[in-house]
Amino acid sequence: MKKILVTGSNGQLGSELQSLAAAYSNFEFVFTDRSKLSLEKPETISAYLTAVRPDYIINCAAYTAVDKAESEPELADLINHQAVEALAQWSFLHRAKLIHISTDYVFDGTSALPLKEDDATNPQNEYGRTKLRGEQAALKENPESIIIRTSWVYSEFGNNFVKTMLRLMKERDTLNVVEDQIGSPTYAKDLAQAVLAIISQDQWQGGIYHYSNEGAISWHEFALAIKEMAALDCEISGIPSSQFPTPAKRPAYSLLDTSKIKATYGLSVANYRRSLALCLNNILS
Repeated sequence: MKKILVTGSNGQLGSELQSLAAAYSNFEFVFTDRSKLSLEKPETISAYLTAVRPDYIINCAAYTAVDKAESEPELADLINHQAVEALAQWSFLHRAKLIHISTDYVFDGTSALPLKEDDATNPQNEYGRTKLRGEQAALKENPESIIIRTSWVYSEFGNNFVKTMLRLMKERDTLNVVEDQIGSPTYAKDLAQAVLAIISQDQWQGGIYHYSNEGAISWHEFALAIKEMAALDCEISGIPSSQFPTPAKRPAYSLLDTSKIKATYGLSVANYRRSLALCLNNILS
């Protein structure tokens, strides 16, 4: 039986993989968190992996505190770059297959067209820079690595935009949400299913892929969809990002083109409204 090691198993994607694991009984899953495998200590990774001997590694772990990364660039680099390098080195030496999750923040946000995998990268914050270095290290150390860039991830697990909006809409009469950043949300369950579908296929084609749900929207439009589906009364106004300054600059446009992953692995990608409705049903039921 093939063994799948999942890092960051308590995060949004890791939690969704845990909930799906029972449906993939032909695999043995090993779920790790920072107490078992600390990506803050890349020098410990090889010994841990040698003890577990996975056939597949799904790296869901990351330093994702985008604003905090501006003041903690060394820690972000340890987790998002150096640890990924160690995972890729081990996977190459032991002929394991690595799927590494990356981000739309490797782009600068100046495009007006959905972003393809070979479009020029130009991250505008420390988080994006460390994630890009992780991508580059993974493909250098193990060219057969699969990198999946995703965006605006949410789920019923952990902290995310959807759960924050639900809470704030119940607490307040009015909300201001940024309206000039365009992308597409990603339901972590959809991404988890896509990752497991790739592993379950006979083919394996390394390289970079993009995955998010279908539909180009702003954060403001995303909040309006949450309000509508959850039947809440809060008044939501759109504001420019200049009125909501943050330590880290966000890309104004980071809509991902998902045609490559659909064509290569025969995946269907749901519209964001369908997936948001499913997630809200799970949260609110």
